[in-house]
Order: sequence, then C-alpha cells, then structure tokens
Amino acid sequence: MTPKAAESPEAGLDERITGALVGAAVGDALGGPVEGYSPDQITERHGGRVHGIVGPWNGDAWRTARPIAPYHKGDGHVTDDTLMTHALIRVYATVRDHLDAYAIADHLVPDLMTNPRWIPELEAEALPLQRIFLAEKWLVARLHYGHVDPREAGNGNIVNCGAAMYMAPVGLVNAADPAGAYAEALDVAGAHQSSYGREAAGVFAAAVAAACAPGATVDSVVAACLALAKDGTRAAIEAVCEEASRHRDFESALLPLRRAVTPYDTVGPDYRRPSLGARRPSRLHAIEELPVALGMVVVAAGDYRHAVLGAVNYGRDCDSIATMAGALAGALGSPVPDEWSKRVAEASRLDLWEPARTLAEVTRQIFARDTAAHRAREAAFATLLGGPGCSA
Repeated sequence: MTPKAAESPEAGLDERITGALVGAAVGDALGGPVEGYSPDQITERHGGRVHGIVGPWNGDAWRTARPIAPYHKGDGHVTDDTLMTHALIRVYATVRDHLDAYAIADHLVPDLMTNPRWIPELEAEALPLQRIFLAEKWLVARLHYGHVDPREAGNGNIVNCGAAMYMAPVGLVNAADPAGAYAEALDVAGAHQSSYGREAAGVFAAAVAAACAPGATVDSVVAACLALAKDGTRAAIEAVCEEASRHRDFESALLPLRRAVTPYDTVGPDYRRPSLGARRPSRLHAIEELPVALGMVVVAAGDYRHAVLGAVNYGRDCDSIATMAGALAGALGSPVPDEWSKRVAEASRLDLWEPARTLAEVTRQIFARDTAAHRAREAAFATLLGGPGCSA
C-alpha cells in the first residue's frame, strides 16, 4: 500500500476542523479494540493486519473478560479520547474565548460530573465520569473535591497522554498559529498533567494548528513541533520522525518506530506491565503516543487511511496514537473514508460532524476578538512610539 501525498492548500477552515475532529474520532474507534497489544498479537488475533473496523478483542465476552474495564471496544465505538475531545469543545462553546486551566475547573469538570450522555463503550447513558480513565478522574478529584489551584492540579498525576489526547480543539481554535496553540494547551493541560505529559499536550495542539495553515505539509508540521518542543519530547519527535522518513509503508515502519521511541518511553516493552519508572515526571522522557503518531503521518506522507492504519497496527496505546494521527492527517486535508466515519457515527450514536460545526463557529468569533484586540494594541503602541510622525 503506497500512501499518497496529502497537501490541500485549498481546504478552508471548516474543512480542516471537520477533517481533524472526524478524523480523530474515527482513528480512536479503529484503535480501541486492539489497544494494549503488540503488532504480533494483533496479527495473530485478526489473521493479519487490521485494515478497518473490527470487533472486540474478546468477542461476545467483552463484558466479563476484563472485569476492571468492561468496555465494548470495537465495532466502531469511540473511546474516552473522543468523549474528552467533545467535552472540551463544549467548554469552548460555553466560554466562546481562549481557555485556561480555570476553564477546565469551572466548565469541563462539572460537565463530566453532572451531564449524562450516551457512552458507546458502556452501551448506556451515563455520566462521562463513569467511563474516563483514572488519570482523567484526577481532574475531578483535584479540582472539585481537592480545590487545588487549577494551574497546578496536574502535579502528582501519572504522566501519560491523558491531556494530549483531547487537545486537537486547542490547535483548531488557534489554526495557523502553532505558538499560540502551544501556549494555550500548556495552560489548559496544567489542570490535568505535568512534565512531559503536559508538554505533549502543547506540542500536539501546535501540530494541529500547523496542519491547518494554508499550504501546510507533513514537513512543515514536524518543523513546527521541533521549533516548540522541549527536552525529551523534542528528542523523541526528532528521532522517530527521522526514522519514519526512511519508510514508505507502515508495515516496514512498525518495529523501527518502536525502537526509535524506546529510549524516551518509560512504560517499557510490556505495555500491560509497566516498568518501575513508568509515567513518572522527567525532562529526559516523552509519552510514546505523540512521536509515533507524527511518525506514522510522516510514513504515510499525510494520507489519512495509511497513517491511521499504521497507528492502529502499532498496538500499545494505539487508540490515542490513531486519534492524534487521524487529527493531523484530517487537518492537512486528507479525506476520512466515508465508510469508516459513517459506521463509527452510527455505531457510537454520535453526530461526529456537529462538534466540528460548533467549533468552527466559535473559532471565527475568537479570531475576530483576537483581531480587534491586536489592532487596539497596535494603535496604542503607535501612540507610545510617538505616532506616525515619530522620528525614532
């Protein structure tokens, strides 16, 4: 399978926002049923590589095979990655401005705690709080019950991709402004994560913003990430993307990308049995998901289908990897296959396009406000310099 280059400078804001959000949800749904397993285990279970939507790993026994996590992953069901992404969009729809850590405390946490919604993996209406992972429940424990300063609430949580996985909306609101997306996401993620988990949230938002720029390419997205990323996150992205540039199909890239990210990953070789140093703060390490997602987009030359299937067949935390790869390829303008998006929407009982319409509207309002503020400051600064006739 040879990927096609995906450069769509003609794609407008609405198309890029829709591509990113629908692309993220579909990637999430495809990756969910094989999350936590290795490429070899996935091949053995499915009789080859996964090439689309598949059923639960344990078939009809999904409710009882893993009692601590009785979730119906598979059959086109989105996971908590998409639930959190849509929740963050609802916060933007309420605030209708840039967000910070206080917006997470004031709006996202109450939404998770008080508004029942259809949860595809539970096949029931429930509070999102009843589905999200412990690293996301931390938001409720620290902000609602602990009354911690939202800017510091992420300290002490396990360092993982929990904040990064739902930061695509921050990048979209700051479309074509990677530095602005990075700064806003770092502030938002401070309520949830610290160390390289928080850094990954900022860099992923920056990547999405860069992908929205007219004429954006895979190379320009990676360059934007490397210009902003710090410490182990930057080193991991550089190493993985350099290795990815040597491959043109995900089959040959699966093991090399894993080897490239291994020095920076704390989880260890057995994803379901994390090492002693797993998910602890560090300046030397990085989450695995973001560098690998970027690497798969590089391998695929931005092609949505190829990037997402590469992420899915990589295994490990592949629902989040495919969420990120799908968002980036979608923002670049590569189309999300209709046969996937329609089936995921139907199976998950979610309108995957409505959040995109909402965020596009809010993004226009935020940009208009930003433009007015910039012009006001420009006029004020001109006065400070002595006006147009100033000899300085």
